[in-house]
Amino acid sequence: MSFNEYKDTISEGDIVLAWMTRTSTKPLVVTKDATFNTRYGHFPHDKMVGLPLGTQMASSSKAGFLHLLAPTPELWTMSLPHRTQIVYTPDSSYIVQRLRIRPGSRVLEAGTGSGSFTHAMSRTVGKTGQVFTYEFHEHRYKEALGEIRDHQLSNVTITHRDVCKNGFRLDPAAPEGEGRLDASAVFLDLPSPWLAIPNLKSVVSRERSTAICCFSPCIEQVTRTVEALKKEGWQHIEMVEVSAKKWEGHKEMVRSIDDAMERLRDVKRRRLSGLKKRNERIEKEKRGESAEDSAATADDETDAAEKSANTTENEASSAQNVKTKGFNPWGKGLRIKEGAEGYEWRDVSRVESEIKSHTSYLTFAVLPPPIPENLVDAQGNVLSSM
Repeated sequence: MSFNEYKDTISEGDIVLAWMTRTSTKPLVVTKDATFNTRYGHFPHDKMVGLPLGTQMASSSKAGFLHLLAPTPELWTMSLPHRTQIVYTPDSSYIVQRLRIRPGSRVLEAGTGSGSFTHAMSRTVGKTGQVFTYEFHEHRYKEALGEIRDHQLSNVTITHRDVCKNGFRLDPAAPEGEGRLDASAVFLDLPSPWLAIPNLKSVVSRERSTAICCFSPCIEQVTRTVEALKKEGWQHIEMVEVSAKKWEGHKEMVRSIDDAMERLRDVKRRRLSGLKKRNERIEKEKRGESAEDSAATADDETDAAEKSANTTENEASSAQNVKTKGFNPWGKGLRIKEGAEGYEWRDVSRVESEIKSHTSYLTFAVLPPPIPENLVDAQGNVLSSM
C-alpha cells in the first residue's frame, strides 16, 4: 500500500497505523496468522483484513481497542523509527509552503535521515514531480532505501553520497551541462550546509528561481550558512524559528463571589459553633463532672460516630465520599468530573501542558535564474528592454 494513494479497506500486506493514544502509534504490515500484542489486548491481523480504514477494532478479549488508520506522512512522523533528529509536521508544513513545493515540483534533499520530510515532499510533488534525496551514512541509506521501496514512493530517488564533497549530480562522470536535475526547491539537513551550497548551481533550474531551506539546530551554523549563501548569489535570505503550541478546550467551573462569601460565612459559623461546644465541655469539667461520665459520653460519641461512618461508607458505594462539611458549592474534596451536572461550567482554552522546545532554525533564500546572454553586453551590463 503506497503512502501516496488511498484505499477504502485493508488487505493482506497493507501498511496500517495502529492508533492507541495520542502519543502511541505503531506501524503494522498486515500479515496472515500474525497478532499485534499490546497492553490493551491482542489484535489478530486476520481480523483486520476487510475492515474499512479508520475502524475502531476491539481486542480478542474485548477489554481494549485501537484504531486502524491509513498511512500518512503526519502519522508516519509520529511512529517512525528514529535514526536521526526528524523534521516534525509544524516545521515540514511551513517549509513546503515557503519553498513553493507543489504537484510537479522537482526537489533536492540532502540528509535523508529518518525519512520524515522525504515522505511529506513525496506526497506533495505527486506523480508528476520528483524528489532527489541524498544520505552519506551507509546504514541510514540502506534503511531509508528499504522504507522507500516498502512504502512505494516511486517519485523518490535516493542516492548514497556525501554531497559536500561530491556534489548532487546523479552521474558525476557526465559532461558539464548534462544530467541537470532542474530542481526548483532545495532542502539541506546537514551538519555543514555551507559546504554543499557551492555545488547547487550545476543542478538547480536555470529557467526559474530556486528556493532553499537549511535546517540547522545551532545559530553558529546559521551564521556560516548565510555567509555561503551571500557568496553564491542567493537573495532574500531570512532565518525563521517555528514554535508550535496546541490549544486545548476545557470546561472550567464558574465560582461566583456570592458563593465565596457564603462559603466564608459558613466556615465562620462552624468554627464558632465548635468553639462554643469546646467551651461548654470545659465548663462542665470545671463544675466537677466525674471522669466516668466523661468517658461514658466519649464512648457514646464514638459509637454514634462509628454508626455514622458505616452509613457513610454504604452511601459511598454509589456516591463519592464527602471530605468537607457545610456549604460546598464547588464540590471541594470530591472527585468532580469535568462538565458534571449540578455545577455551572464555562468553556475555556489552555495551551498544552508540555510545550515542545526548540528544534532547529530554518534559513530560507532564493536564487534567481541567470540573465539570458542576449540581454547582457560584452561588459556584463544588462541591456535595456526598451
